[in-house]
Amino acid sequence: MAEPLDGIIVVEMTIAVQGPAAALYLRDMGADVIKVEPPLGEASRHGRARYNETPEGTIGPQFVSGNRGKRSVCVDLSTDLGLSAVHALLKDADVFLTNYREPALVKMGLGYDDLHSKYPKLIYASVNGFGPKGPDADKAMLDGAAVARGGLVNMTGAPDQPPFVPGAIVGDTSGAMQLALGVMTALFARERQGIAQRVQTSALGTQLWLQQWELTHFSVTGAPLKRDGNHHPAIRGPYGVYETSDGGAILLATTMEQENWDAFCIFADVPELALDPRLQLPGQRLGEGMTDDDSDEIRAKIRHAFKQKAAMEWDAFLRTQPEIIWERVRNYDQVFEDEQSIINNYFTTVNIPGVGEKKTVGNLITLSETPGSPKGDHPELGEANQELLSAAGMSSEEISEIEERATAEREAAIAELLAAAGGAD
Repeated sequence: MAEPLDGIIVVEMTIAVQGPAAALYLRDMGADVIKVEPPLGEASRHGRARYNETPEGTIGPQFVSGNRGKRSVCVDLSTDLGLSAVHALLKDADVFLTNYREPALVKMGLGYDDLHSKYPKLIYASVNGFGPKGPDADKAMLDGAAVARGGLVNMTGAPDQPPFVPGAIVGDTSGAMQLALGVMTALFARERQGIAQRVQTSALGTQLWLQQWELTHFSVTGAPLKRDGNHHPAIRGPYGVYETSDGGAILLATTMEQENWDAFCIFADVPELALDPRLQLPGQRLGEGMTDDDSDEIRAKIRHAFKQKAAMEWDAFLRTQPEIIWERVRNYDQVFEDEQSIINNYFTTVNIPGVGEKKTVGNLITLSETPGSPKGDHPELGEANQELLSAAGMSSEEISEIEERATAEREAAIAELLAAAGGAD
């Protein structure tokens, strides 16, 4: 069955998450994604899991998660021949996708102006930390820096403690989503209008996009939101996470119908809340009209109620109440076992050297007539050099020279690292 991006060729020069994850979406939707890597490979290939739980030599989980199904070409971009290889790939490509810093790309002759003049049908997609313009356009970024600057860290955590870093790299991954969306938009525009163009976004920009409501709330009201621990800063009332008697937790969002609220109050043994005039309408149960004191009082009663029963007792009861919006807080073991995610094929499997077959996140978007699909395991470093560079018109002698140079650079770099670590004479 045809996939949405069948026939689209993407040349990817990326590191870490924000770039690779964007290209991964394109790959799952059918594009042929060619990952150009330096002699040592993309750095996250070599990042071991926290606490070194994985065997020596195993591919890093970050690399595995963002590079399923791609094809790897390994070249030394500091050489003319290495750059020639990239240009050979670009001449038939539809998209050049990168999160390298702009000065480095321009120095290599891979800036937008250079490539747009050579390949007028090429979509040039780039993503960085803080946006394409301004004094910090070329500033180095890791996920935490973007979520700190965008305000999300300041809104995360308990009110009487320092801000918390979110428990996932939402800056990088949301930046990837925005970049993939931008590429799809540019492909559509090229199809309709015959125009190839530059696509740019950033981790900082996507933090603002993730907080549209909260930022607009502040802009409109002038009232600064404050960290509220297990509750949303802009929502008073019951909305929040509550601990259960066995150490589990339930996220209670709201109750849409009065009869379900009555049933909740009876099960929770807080019948007075069923009659509380502050909680008679759906909007009131989301905090409308409440003062902070009202909210604190009501939450304290609900907090005590949740602590009287185990998480699965609450789970069993809440499943009988269709108009209560809630969820049991799950750890990663439980996330991988969640029947809803399994039925929707939200996970796929990859084979990892030294570890075997493991689960990872798969393609999450379904299309009824031209669905995408996960495309297999991560590529071995340079495994597609011969096939792709030969198809791009490079001679066998040139390809051999490229591979020899990459191998020599790799061996020299490894020797240097071993020497620095005291592992070589």
